[in-house]
Amino acid sequence: MSEVFDSWQVTNLRSVAISATDGFTDGDWIEAPYITGEGIRLIQTGNIGRAEFLEKAESRKYISNSSFRLLNCKLVKPGDLLACRLADPIGRACEVPADIGDAITSVDCTIIRVDSTRFEKRFVLHWLNSEENLKRASDMAAGSTRSRISRSNLGKLPIPNPELSEQSLISKVLDTLDTAIRETETLIDKLKAVKQGLLHDLLTRGIDTNGQIRPPQSKAPQLYKKSSLGWIPREWEVEPIINLTSNSVIGPFGSDLVAADYRDSGVPVIFVRDVKPDRLVWKSNVFVSASKAQALAAHEVRAGDVVATKMGFPPCVAAVYPESMPSGIVTADIVRLRPCTDRICPDWISMFINSSAVAKQVEQITAGVTRPKVTLRDVRNLLIGLPPIKEQERVLDRLTAMQSRIQLEEASHEKLTAEKAGLMDDLLTGRVRVTPLLESAQQPAAQTGA
Repeated sequence: MSEVFDSWQVTNLRSVAISATDGFTDGDWIEAPYITGEGIRLIQTGNIGRAEFLEKAESRKYISNSSFRLLNCKLVKPGDLLACRLADPIGRACEVPADIGDAITSVDCTIIRVDSTRFEKRFVLHWLNSEENLKRASDMAAGSTRSRISRSNLGKLPIPNPELSEQSLISKVLDTLDTAIRETETLIDKLKAVKQGLLHDLLTRGIDTNGQIRPPQSKAPQLYKKSSLGWIPREWEVEPIINLTSNSVIGPFGSDLVAADYRDSGVPVIFVRDVKPDRLVWKSNVFVSASKAQALAAHEVRAGDVVATKMGFPPCVAAVYPESMPSGIVTADIVRLRPCTDRICPDWISMFINSSAVAKQVEQITAGVTRPKVTLRDVRNLLIGLPPIKEQERVLDRLTAMQSRIQLEEASHEKLTAEKAGLMDDLLTGRVRVTPLLESAQQPAAQTGA
């Protein structure tokens, strides 16, 4: 037993339940013929996240009332804890939501009905999802192809058993952080949705000289003209990418660049997996020597270039090569574009390649193909909307401000998540005690009573 529990009593997970038979039991084995589209809800392992119930409306399954009676299934109750005996990770747990209605759960979910006279349910839930417990659960799992912990071994997992008052306070601290994390996640999702709407408006209506987004074409038809991309502002043009770049190439073919050329340091190599919509996230960590890069100089990529993928689902995802990266070499499935910066901003060309207007063109090019892929010629001939350079800059400034807000909230989310992870490790193992907080809370009450 870990020495961090020395100041607390320790019991096992099975003893947390109200009884071994009713309060600590596996779900039911439900075969495919019994699964229907309506009836009593079947909760599956995919619904169990770390401390949260994952609602997956598209994959909801049910069994009929007659099957429920025939199989003698066990109903779960709102407030029950469900521990998953399968990986990702093994032992993770969630609480059955209050609005679930009549529901059962599959056999790889263990139902834990907590004895509230000895344990605070939220404390148990936080402990189940702690790194300490999940590591123990993984160590006790078995299986050659798919790891699984038995209900017997799950019940043997140790759990600290401090006083109920201390359990309650620990739960409140962690629940407060959970609430802040969820609220931040909700805000980030809303901001991203607003950004998507704003992006659509800016790439179809732009910003006029007064700094305002133009009204839609239906309300101000005089401000727009018909083009091969549909209605666009009168000040805009439509141009193929080849007219807006001074140079465009793909990476080297065949024996010009092979795995034997890769090094642990040197000049970075850019792969399809490194290109995300409007941002390059270099995770490949693959290099070539300076001499090899010199030999492949025609395929160089540098800050301000635009890289677009030739293949993938979907193909033709683009990003600007960042100033934070040293010059690199692109691989064969990357198109490197060097924009004519007197006519087009690199970020504008990247955003427009990722827009629905270009996606429709790519869909036409790859229609009927099982592995969608575009060629260098295809990319060069893609049509994009081209506002005056000053308008491009106004649009990009607006989007940069929105993205900065999102990044600020994402940084806050990362900080809260890290703070919670640290507190879980400290509070749930007893390394840091909340006893002083309990004492300070009890003193005013004692003084009032006196």
